[in-house]
Amino acid sequence: MINFFERLFEGALWNSRFVILTAVIGSLLAGFAIFYMASVDVVILFQHAMHYADSGLTEEARKALHDSTVSHIVEVVDGYLLATVMLIFSLGLYELFISDIDQAHGSKSSSKILVINNLDDLKSRLAKVILMIMIVTLFEEALNMHITQPIDLVYFGAAIALIALALYWTHAAEGKHQEEPEEVAEDKKAKH
Repeated sequence: MINFFERLFEGALWNSRFVILTAVIGSLLAGFAIFYMASVDVVILFQHAMHYADSGLTEEARKALHDSTVSHIVEVVDGYLLATVMLIFSLGLYELFISDIDQAHGSKSSSKILVINNLDDLKSRLAKVILMIMIVTLFEEALNMHITQPIDLVYFGAAIALIALALYWTHAAEGKHQEEPEEVAEDKKAKH
């Protein structure tokens, strides 16, 4: 009798992981919504950019249209990156809690960035895309930044230096993780 209740409880406990499907579907739908919004922004941006060659535009108006277009392009890139975060998050949760995605593991043509083996893989991939979003956001703010005092330029330079440092650490950590399995394999060969 106790075995029956134990199996029943463990089965219910194990199947409770399917609640993650709400986060998977929600993240996927949010990603699709952001992809849609960014794509609509691209169409509207293209429509506005068509006026750039208008001979009736003054130099100031052309410059304002140019600056506005560049700023909107950065916003579109930001939107696509955010949508990518949602997609990676959705796929990662599904692979970690529900099941491996056969097409992702079996196909040689599929991107390995979407294959999530553990929570560290998911965190690493999300962190890289979030870092890119932060870089794009800094670039967007830099386009609209008005330097009025010398200290503003110092702050701007410091922000660029910090971003460069974050990118360096990200790539250094990635290189270290790729080297470790090779070193372990070489150590095993040396021992035999």
